[in-house]
Amino acid sequence: MLDTHLTVRTDSPIGTISPRLYGHFAEHLGRCCYDGLWLGTEQTLVPTYGGFRKDVVDALKAMPVPLLRWPGGCYADHYHWRDGIGERVRRLGLSCGLQVEDDNTLGTHEFMALCRLLGAEPYLAGNMGSGSVQELCDWVEYCNSGLNTSLAAERVANGARKPFDVKLWGVGNENWGCGGNYDAETYAREYRRYATMLRHVDTTIELVACGQEDEWNLKFLQTNQRWLNLMDHLSIHRYWIHGGPELNFTDEQYYGLLSEADETEDFVKRTADYVMDALGTSSHRIGIALDEWGVWHPEARAWGPDGAELHREPITYEQAGTLRDALSIGVTLEGFHHQCNVLTLANLAQIVNVLHAPVMTDGAAMWVTPSYYALQLHLPHIGAEALPVDVTHGATMPGSSKGVSAVTATASSTEAGVAVTLVNRHISEGASVVVNVAGMSRVANAGLLAGDSPRAVNSAQDPDCVKVAPLNVGADGAGLWRIELPAHSMATVQLA
Repeated sequence: MLDTHLTVRTDSPIGTISPRLYGHFAEHLGRCCYDGLWLGTEQTLVPTYGGFRKDVVDALKAMPVPLLRWPGGCYADHYHWRDGIGERVRRLGLSCGLQVEDDNTLGTHEFMALCRLLGAEPYLAGNMGSGSVQELCDWVEYCNSGLNTSLAAERVANGARKPFDVKLWGVGNENWGCGGNYDAETYAREYRRYATMLRHVDTTIELVACGQEDEWNLKFLQTNQRWLNLMDHLSIHRYWIHGGPELNFTDEQYYGLLSEADETEDFVKRTADYVMDALGTSSHRIGIALDEWGVWHPEARAWGPDGAELHREPITYEQAGTLRDALSIGVTLEGFHHQCNVLTLANLAQIVNVLHAPVMTDGAAMWVTPSYYALQLHLPHIGAEALPVDVTHGATMPGSSKGVSAVTATASSTEAGVAVTLVNRHISEGASVVVNVAGMSRVANAGLLAGDSPRAVNSAQDPDCVKVAPLNVGADGAGLWRIELPAHSMATVQLA
């Protein structure tokens, strides 16, 4: 049994945890948008809200989904928004090497309707690969203009009297690769042209520039040194690919995946340092947008470690979602909270069926993965003030080169009290944890996410194999709370 002591520093708030840090990503890839979210208005076998699966929408609303990025991904740089309004155009859909027939019945108006159903802020990724400056400017005008222009009138004729008022716009996606194979300097100059014209159309929008790794980010920022006010966020992506198979992983691979999740915070910090160096004494702020992140197992890809050996044919980008994957989310969100003053938005990839999905479907069946519950356990933190948590006593996680504690936690405060989410990362040892939270007198709510194995999964046949259960929390003195955590588990305790 791991004996661990944690102290929540209620007098040292880090910053506000923006709802945008709990965003999601819906790409026209595999069965994410079509079949996962959108069934269309003509089928009658599965109940829908105007074409969107009712069971999926209801589950996502309860998760929740504060922000949703669409239509890609790599798909965005082949997407022409006019194909998805009015009379639809059937076109070749392209993303990540997958070619499909896209009937574009899920277009701009449908996506906006989905965002309203979910209570999500829309985030649109613009086409910089096969599109043009004018095309993207027209999309902004179509969505946002309240003036009597032809494009605004066309929007009204298509059923939307009021502007959609979309604030977040991505200027391309992964333009160092699938988005055009740009070099950093060329993309920087093109970004500058796009951003200038887009701001002429709508001065209130927030623009997301495409970043990558250190060298690209440095060259991009240097090239646009005089025009940094044209960007509001710099996008980076991070997929964890070194954790071995989705189910048959070793203990070493189990810890390897959690370490990758842990290192995501370092990536965010490093990128933020480049941005701050470029800005110098400027008062303008550029946030870091981690708008694709999560586990990408070898079964769902042909590239990278084990991919050529383990991937399934055909590649559907679907993978098992285990309790281990859920714990990796908990580890990552700890870093998001630490960096909430520089990380301005984040989008888990992807929302249904594809990659690190919280929701899965198979015909009429729908179930949620352990990752769904990991996100739901973090609901009390959304919009709250992040608080530091010190490990004052505890064993080190096996295999950690940084001396990371086997039990870690994140905390936040609101007027109602303090919420603490804990992760026991140890694969086989339970933990007896004492948490010191000054000024709290009672437990308002406590839930535990655990399973017999870190390989535990939910399925259509066994949808409740892993789910949140009530957790007993004992008082251990003034401001002290004792929590018993099983191996490979996560818990949230709300104190009042």
